[in-house]
Amino acid sequence: MPTRTLRYWPLLLLVAACARTPQPSGQPNKYVDVTMRLIGTAQDERNVPALLPWLGNGNPIYRREAALALASVQSKLAVPALLPLLRDVEPGVRRAAAYALGQTGDSTAVDSLRVRVLEEKDDVVRRYVHEALGRTVTRRTLPELWRVEALTDTARAAALAWGLGRAALRGLSSPESIRRTVLLLNDPKLPVRGRLAAAVGLSRTRGLDSALARLATSALLTVVQKDRNYAVRAASALALGKIAALADKLPGPVPVVSDPAAEAGTATAPSAAAPAPAPAALPPATPVPATSPAAVLARLATKDPDYRVRLSAIRALPFGAEAYPGSRAAVFEALRRDRAPVALSAAEWLLAHARGEAGPALAALADGNRQASARVRAALLRAAIRYASPAARPSLFETIRKRYPVAASVYEKGFFLEALGEDPAAFEFVRNAAFGVVQSPVVAGYALAALLNMRRLPDFPAARRADFAISMRQALAGGDVAQLGTAAEALADPKLYPEPQAEDLAALRAAQAKLQLPREIEAWQGLQQTLDKLTKAPQPTPSPLATAAQHPIDWAVVQSVPLGQQVRLRTSKGMVLLELKPNEAPGSVASFVTLLGQHFYDNLYFHRVVPNFVAQGGDPRGDGNGSAPYNLRSEFGDLRYEEGSVGLASAGKDTESCQFFITHTPTPHLDGRYTIFAQVVGGMDVVHKLDIGDRILSVELVK
Repeated sequence: MPTRTLRYWPLLLLVAACARTPQPSGQPNKYVDVTMRLIGTAQDERNVPALLPWLGNGNPIYRREAALALASVQSKLAVPALLPLLRDVEPGVRRAAAYALGQTGDSTAVDSLRVRVLEEKDDVVRRYVHEALGRTVTRRTLPELWRVEALTDTARAAALAWGLGRAALRGLSSPESIRRTVLLLNDPKLPVRGRLAAAVGLSRTRGLDSALARLATSALLTVVQKDRNYAVRAASALALGKIAALADKLPGPVPVVSDPAAEAGTATAPSAAAPAPAPAALPPATPVPATSPAAVLARLATKDPDYRVRLSAIRALPFGAEAYPGSRAAVFEALRRDRAPVALSAAEWLLAHARGEAGPALAALADGNRQASARVRAALLRAAIRYASPAARPSLFETIRKRYPVAASVYEKGFFLEALGEDPAAFEFVRNAAFGVVQSPVVAGYALAALLNMRRLPDFPAARRADFAISMRQALAGGDVAQLGTAAEALADPKLYPEPQAEDLAALRAAQAKLQLPREIEAWQGLQQTLDKLTKAPQPTPSPLATAAQHPIDWAVVQSVPLGQQVRLRTSKGMVLLELKPNEAPGSVASFVTLLGQHFYDNLYFHRVVPNFVAQGGDPRGDGNGSAPYNLRSEFGDLRYEEGSVGLASAGKDTESCQFFITHTPTPHLDGRYTIFAQVVGGMDVVHKLDIGDRILSVELVK
């Protein structure tokens, strides 16, 4: 579904100038119809027998709605009844049937979908059918994606791109599928969504031979520099980093393209902040050609006009001996001059790859750049500790020990604890933070995770292993859901616990028995997965998911939400305007509206921000492990994750509750897997500025 943000920007600016807020349309949503509520209730209850008769109803609207309901249910029992709807006289019904079949992932639908692609005349429906084919093919039937027809027009090519992309997201590719994806990516007439599907598909491919790796590298070098769409360039940059690394390991030259920067008029990065001191220069390496993948990615990392492309390019930068100097220069440029999300990615790149850097020099970089966020500075300190010599580590530990008590927030304390997780000498300090008498759950969770990271270090002292084991048992006995997850992860690691001990299994079961369901379903799942692994269970133990009866959809609330209903989300960084989606996600919208009416979200935090992915908040604990007292059922409406889509976080299907996230960019791998219940229609610039620890001041309906 195309994003509506840009379309509404002129209106939003005019509204802001007039100091008025846009009003909802007043048009009722579809659930004023009692039949729609019956279908919606059957969907929420996962009642397939109640939905199937509606597929044969004489009213095409109800046939379509029943098919869309089954897309959320995702039951393969519905496949035989959905297949005939691919030939329905109404395009909307055929589209809904194709979407629902794709959501089931049932390979028995492949033959019918292949035939429908051949016969379908409607371009939009054909794209849905091809996507469904990509979601249902197996490795054996993968060729059905391109055997169905020749690429006779752009619409058919775009449909094939999405079919190939959906298969690639499932880990299904072949030399021929990769070759066709490269050809599609090279097609300048292909719509943006088709090019994006091709780029994302290439980023998920594995096992390329030398010829394909070089073909893909050549295509990606052109796209990352010339494509006009930021999302296509960003996805292509990530794909280029992966595929070029493979191509470098294969014999023969890699094709390169001429530098298009001058002819394309590439803009530079944002204006400079005060430069920070950089570590001493490394010894010179063999020059990298200006048109090589390494050089192109380094140039994108500092010159692309969109921060999301710069960020993706940094993540994709190579780190081999020859490429490292150029990558390093781009990384330090981003640290000194770029906005916080890009600088964070640069710091994380150093954390992963800066083996030749001196620890104190990285610490000096953190101290010298006072305009950087606390998260960036802490990431640099973590890199400093990781790569410091044993002699240099005590002073770095002392630096953090002094700053920790005066940290501005519990999240900054958590960042410091993450950094100390690189130094076994900090064990006692971190353990005290994990089990303090008066302790924030945020700090406690960060601290125990730091202990686990510390234990996995090769230089973790043998004398401390017993203390670590005691800490994990203490966490299990304490019952904090975040710490339970970390302790379970530790016990499941065969390198730390080669043989399961009876007392540990008993402690896991005792901790699990104390959990409150459905509120603490995620912690229950983590403990059960560890138990299944340690006891060598033949099949995963099913989760005790809450039924619709524990929290049915409040249809009175749903009917009170008109189409176009907007919500003001006031944050410490500014205001964001959301538009609710009651037609596609009635239960989720009803829950959100009820909670905001109770001021549930006021003064909560954004506890998880992954640059160029999501900003997530709404957790009453503030660490990602909290919940409302109930779970919701997943509502996989016919929507796509675009920039500014608002979804519900979950620990698996039908475990949604109060936490929500906002996407920074199109994220096709989330489509059909996470509920979308709203869309940002104003303040997307604020969303891009959000970071961990930013506060939700209030959430209210626009009257």
